[in-house]
Amino acid sequence: MFQNILVPLDGSRLSEASLSAAAVLAEKLGSSVTLLHVIEQDAPTEVHKDRHLTRPDEAEAYLVDAARRAFPPSVRVVTHVHAAPVSDVARSIVEHASAEFKPDLIVTCTHGRSGVHDLLFGTIAQQVVAQGKTPLLLIKPDSAPFEIGRMLVPLDPDSRHEEGLPPAEALAAAFEAELALLSVIPTFSTLTGEQIATSSLMPAATQAVLDLREERAEDDLRRHVERLETLGIKCSARVARGDPAATIVKSAEGANVDVIVLSTHRKAGLGAFWSRSVAPQVVQSTKIPLLLIPIS
Repeated sequence: MFQNILVPLDGSRLSEASLSAAAVLAEKLGSSVTLLHVIEQDAPTEVHKDRHLTRPDEAEAYLVDAARRAFPPSVRVVTHVHAAPVSDVARSIVEHASAEFKPDLIVTCTHGRSGVHDLLFGTIAQQVVAQGKTPLLLIKPDSAPFEIGRMLVPLDPDSRHEEGLPPAEALAAAFEAELALLSVIPTFSTLTGEQIATSSLMPAATQAVLDLREERAEDDLRRHVERLETLGIKCSARVARGDPAATIVKSAEGANVDVIVLSTHRKAGLGAFWSRSVAPQVVQSTKIPLLLIPIS
C-alpha cells in the first residue's frame, strides 16, 4: 500500500506543506517518492510571493534541495521536471501520474491562486478524483505536523462499496493508530435536492426511511468494529444525524483525529450520502488532512 508516492511542487513554500506528510508516510511504509515540477507556460514571475520556477535547471535544483531538506537518507527520492511549458499544469500532473509514474498516492497542498474551491473542482484534485484511480492526500499549509494516531472514516451505510476502509485499516496497522468510524444520516432539515420534495410530499414515509437507514448503519458499524477488533485494530463507531460535511468536520475535530479518510463515490436519490459539495466543504472547513479515495 502506498509504495509509490507522487508529490507535485510549484516551488512555493506553501506547496512544501505536503513534504512532511510524504516523508512520514514514506519512512513508515518503506515507500519511494517522486517530486515533480511542471514548467508553466506564460508563468507569472512569482507564486505565493516566491520566485516562480520557469527554467528546467533551476526547477531541478529546487527539487533536489527539497528532497535533501525533507527526507531522511533511508527514503528513496527521485526528481522529475517536465521541461516543455504547458498551459494546464493540473492536467499535465495527472497525465504524468497515470502514464509515467503510476503512483498509488498523490500528496499535495490545498493552495491555489483561486482558492480551495477551484483546487477541488478545477485543478489537480478534481482531475485525479475524476479518474477514479489514485488516492489523494490533501494537506493544508497551516496544518499541524503530520502524524497518524487516529483517523476518522465516514462510511455510507447504503453503499456496497466502502473503499475508504481498506487503506484506513492498512494505515492503522502500520502506524498502530485508532479508527473512528462514522455514518451520517440526514435529518429533514439537511435533505437536499429531490429529497426535499420527497420529504414534503411523503413526510411519514421519508422519516421511516431515515430511521431504517439509521438502524442499518448501526448494524453495519457494529460488524466493522467486531472485524477490526479481531485484527487487533483499535476502533470506535457512531451514527450521527445531520448534514454530512458539517457532521464529518465536527466529529473529526471533536475526536482530535489526525486524518479524515473520505471515499468520493456518490449515489442518486433519497439514499444519497455524498453530494458534489461534501469533499470541498470538508476541506474548506477544517485544517485536518484529508485522504480522498476515488471510486470509479
